Order: sequence, then structure tokens, then C-alpha cells
Amino acid sequence: MTERDIWKMTISGKLLRDAFISGANNIYNNRREVDELNVFPVPDGDTGTNMSMTIKNALAELLNVPDGATVGEVTKKAASAMLRGARGNSGVILSLLFRGLSKGLSGKETASAEDLSASLKIGVDAAYKSVMKPTEGTILTVSREAWENTEKLAKAGISAAQFIEEYIKEAKKSLEKTPELLPALKKAGVVDAGGMGYIVILEGMYAVLSGGAIISAEDELKPQTPAAAAAAEQPPKYAYNAEFIVQKDSTSRDTAALCAYLETIGDNASVVDDDGIIKVHVHTNHPGKAIEEGLKFGELDNVTVENMRKANNNVIKADVAAQKNRKAPAAITKETGFVAVAAGAGIEALFKDLGADQVVCGGQTMNPSTEDLLEAIEQTPARNVFVLPNNKNIIMASEQAAKLTDRNVCVLQTRTIPQGVTAMMNYDPDGEFKANRAAMTEAIDRVGSGQITFAVRDSEYDGHKIKQGDILAMDNGKIVFTEKSLEKALVKLTKRLMTSSSSYITVMYGSDVADENAAAAYEYLRSKVSSDVEISLLNGGQPVYYYIISVE
Repeated sequence: MTERDIWKMTISGKLLRDAFISGANNIYNNRREVDELNVFPVPDGDTGTNMSMTIKNALAELLNVPDGATVGEVTKKAASAMLRGARGNSGVILSLLFRGLSKGLSGKETASAEDLSASLKIGVDAAYKSVMKPTEGTILTVSREAWENTEKLAKAGISAAQFIEEYIKEAKKSLEKTPELLPALKKAGVVDAGGMGYIVILEGMYAVLSGGAIISAEDELKPQTPAAAAAAEQPPKYAYNAEFIVQKDSTSRDTAALCAYLETIGDNASVVDDDGIIKVHVHTNHPGKAIEEGLKFGELDNVTVENMRKANNNVIKADVAAQKNRKAPAAITKETGFVAVAAGAGIEALFKDLGADQVVCGGQTMNPSTEDLLEAIEQTPARNVFVLPNNKNIIMASEQAAKLTDRNVCVLQTRTIPQGVTAMMNYDPDGEFKANRAAMTEAIDRVGSGQITFAVRDSEYDGHKIKQGDILAMDNGKIVFTEKSLEKALVKLTKRLMTSSSSYITVMYGSDVADENAAAAYEYLRSKVSSDVEISLLNGGQPVYYYIISVE
């Protein structure tokens, strides 16, 4: 079977390989259009970008797959790489859907319509099981209903390619109904971003399965809709994607300082540290400055700088440097260790002081991959490892990383920095693993977490009419009010978090708050809160959030 002879009954490994590459390029080309569907006004790890980065991780593997490979071999390569590269909840769910293909097609030379249908069902089941409380009106619904409405067709004797065509049609029907299942989507007048991203990938795949060429990766979005056209008028905020490995020298400083610096010259900064190397990634207009800063920590390897504003006529570049430089797991020298996810030099240092063995630079807008988390877990020299995601969009990737290691890993459900700090403060070094897990989990529920940030888009969300640039106050992740004054927002939110038993408040100020402004805000808060309550001020240095508030 040739790649254009697609109306025969089955799909070959070569055709499926090329279809995966085309799907990856299609979501890359349309990632901003998918990002625009996000209704949450807070700066976020956007869905289209996370899905694109997840499937991008498979490209290096796929490009090395020979033409004679079977569908089982192709899907195994793709699924494994996607699982390790998964970012954010949407990326993890996407990787599980593709993992279903791998399981269902294992050992098969070609794929029929029935093979594909059965494999997609495996993926849907795995995706639903991965979510503690599945929400309908999301990518979960789209993938499930598309399968349910094509199951009989798969058994009716149609070709594999025709099956994918019908599957996409049913997925689109399901996507159009997502606003009826999620009120936030209906109010915003949009469909679910994850479901749309999934369809974009499938459409890229079908372009090949229907006899066309592989879709090439482009820098700008295709002007398919008004939203896409508007986004395409704006080039990426930062021109360069810089990545490199630092071979640490014996005098290297705390890498929290490196991460903090990168956040001042760009975004999407990621610094993964272990005893010997530092993996660095950042989007910036000054890659030379990032490289110069990296040199302060040791010698550099695998330096790559990609111009994100230039069209790439072939495929998206894949990050293979980390795989080549991946170290063997650290030897186990103690019973218990900690991995925390945090952004900001002050907050990272706080977790280190509390006993974290590894701090993965990441958080809101910077979701680390499963691979990043796995590397941190395996570089923790402990038999038992507690992982503190400290963000709801990082929990699923953490749980997937836990399945890829032979360490005994417990992912605590920390959704905020205060929850992570409180969990570590309630760890008893003399206690048993299960007792500590219970104590830290219980402590998470006792701390009040507040964040003050800004709106990145106009929105009507959860009963609030929000304008771009508004100051947003969030109580444990829920938007509770908007303000014009940061100081007033700090006082109002802190008082909301307090109870009659509150005795300790910690205020962490971010990279966008000057020291003198933070000090003035602290004094204003001090004047409004009972003197019986202790208040601490910490320069967290975090991006995105002006203030993070912990109340206990």
C-alpha cells in the first residue's frame, strides 16, 4: 500500500507516521487560534500551546522511523515521546488518547477501521480515568462522543481513512455542543479549546490519509477565521527560542537566580537542575544575554537558538538535547525526598530551605513537561518522593511522571504555592511515609491561598465582567473581585481569607512589584489587621502574580 492509495482498507505504518507529523504541524500552525478560545482571564499555560508542545516532543522520534515500520512501531514511538513531553492537563489528556492508539495497535502491521476504533476507545477510557472529576464539555466529551458515534461504522466495512473522516465529523458535532455543557463557554461564545485542538490535530492527520502532502509548519497562523486572522497580525512576543545545557562547575550558584534572571528577559522560562547539569529553555529577544548568564554556572553544551518569527518549511524542531544528556537516576541515599514546582528566586529558595531536593522552575504560564518532572524525581536520592505541583495544571503531568519511575512517588494535590509550603512544614522526618502523606494532605486544606494578578483578556467569568488589565483577586483559584488598587486588593483579599482562628499571614510579592511598593503595601495591611496576627513579607520574585497570600 502506498501513501496515496488510501482508500484501501488499512493504513500502513509509513502513512500513519506521516499523518502524525502533519497533525503536529497543524496544531503548531493553529496553536494561537486554539489559545484564543481560553475563557479564563488569568495568564495561563494556554491549551493550544501546551498541546502543540506535547505532540512536538514526538517529532524527533517520528522523523527517524523508517518507511517499513509497522503501525504498532510508529504509535509506540509517538505515544512514549508524547507522554514524556506532555504539558498541562490538555497535553496529558492528548498523550493518553494517543497512548490508546499505541496499546490497541501493538503488534499490528497495518490498521483497519475496527483497529482504530478499538484503540481510540482505550485512549478515551484512560483519559477519563486520569481525571478525578471528569468535566463534560471538554476534550473528554469530544473524544468519547466521536468514538461512540462511529463505533458501528467501523464494523460496517469502511476503510480506515474513511473511518477517520467520519470520526472527525462526529468530533466537530460534539465540539459545537460543548457550550451547552459548560456555561462559561456559552457566556464567552466559544467552544472548548482542548476539543478544538484535538480536532486540529486530526485534521492535519487526515490531510495525509486523504492523499495529500504533509502539512508544513509555519510561523504565522492561517487566516481561517477572524480570530485566527487577528492573531496572525501579531508576531510572537519574543523572537527567539533559546535552549542549552549547562555542565555545572563546582562554584555554581543557586539556579533559582538563573531562572529569576530569565524571567526578566523573556517568558516560558524553564530551568531543570540536578547535581551535574542544568537544562535551560526561554523565549526571549536577547538569546545572547541568556547564554551569557548560563556561562556563570558552568560550560555550555547543545546550544540551540531558533528564530520563531521565521517560517519553518519542514517540521517543528524537536528538543532532543535533553534526551542525549539525560543522566542515570541518582543513587538512593535516604528514605524520603521532595520535588517542588515553583517560579521566582525567593519562592524557590524557600522550598529549598524547607528541604526540597529538586525545584522545577515552572507554574502558571510555564507548565513543565512530564519529562521535566520525571527527571527531577529521578535525581532525588530518595526511596520515597513527595511531589508538590503547586498548580492545578501541573498535577496530571506529575501523576504521569510518577508512573514512569521505580521510585515510590506520592503526588500531593497542592494547587497553590501556600499549599505546597504548608505541606512541607507539616512533614515529620521521624514519621512513617503513610502518616506523613495523611498529615500533609490534611494540612493543605487548612491554609487559605490568595493570588492577585491581572486580566489578559476581556471576559465575563463566573459572574464577573472583566476588562483586560484589571487587577484580579483570587481566593483558592477562584476569581472573587476586581480592583484598581493593588494595596486595596491585598487588604480586601487577605481579610476575606482570614477566619477567627487565623494567626499567621505570609505575603509574597512578585517580580513586577518594586521593593518600596511592597513595603508600603505591607504597612497598609499591617494597619488594617489585628496586631495579634503575625504578618511576614517575602520577596518571592514570582512572575504572573503581584502577590501570593498564605493565611493560617
